[in-house]
Amino acid sequence: MAAQGVGKARASVTTNPAASSAGDLEGFAVAVTREDGRWKCRPLTAGALVSLETAETELRELRSSGAVFGLLNVDDEFFVIVRPAPAGTQLLLSDATMAVDYDIAADVLDALNIDIPDIDPDDLDDVEPWEEGDLAILADMGLPEPVLSVILSETDLYPDEQFEEIAQRLGFDDVLGATLDKLR
Repeated sequence: MAAQGVGKARASVTTNPAASSAGDLEGFAVAVTREDGRWKCRPLTAGALVSLETAETELRELRSSGAVFGLLNVDDEFFVIVRPAPAGTQLLLSDATMAVDYDIAADVLDALNIDIPDIDPDDLDDVEPWEEGDLAILADMGLPEPVLSVILSETDLYPDEQFEEIAQRLGFDDVLGATLDKLR
């Protein structure tokens, strides 16, 4: 398993088959909802790990009266937070450099109108990761932008560990943990 941060080994891939095949990816995709003050988590399909459109569609189909967002841990390399809303989908990509190897990361940058970084895939280990998107994506639920920024800066953590921090700060760590235990 590779991590998103500098200092941990990443797979050196020039053409990543995992970028377009959910069957080859590790990680998970989970929908998080909050209704009447209660958090719920449920798994999304493996297709949500390779297609931003699939993730958005599955989240919109939940039709929750409260907050809805998706946590996508893609191949244990990086994460995406997807939050559909009537005015448009809010997105956060933990490591923009991953758009070089992963279609879903490229789709997120495209949706944000940001160019894919011009980085040789063989040089990814030497490039400091950076996030793109809305750092205030969960601010209205109690996770302020500066706190999320600190979590993102912890590049020595795997995406699931960063999600644990997010879930703990928002108060749904037990629900997320139970959902992930069922997926294992």
